[in-house]
Amino acid sequence: MLQWILILLIVAAVAGLLGFGKLSGLALTGAKLLIAVVLIIFLLAVLGIVAIA
Repeated sequence: MLQWILILLIVAAVAGLLGFGKLSGLALTGAKLLIAVVLIIFLLAVLGIVAIA
């Protein structure tokens, strides 16, 4: 999942440099969403609520 975040951030940066604002915003929104999911899973794992095997 971290690879997808990095890919989306790179796509957002390149699209922003090339002037594709909507594509850049879409990729950045996707990356933000995945970062939030990763943080929630991490916090649940740290608190011991979810056991990741």
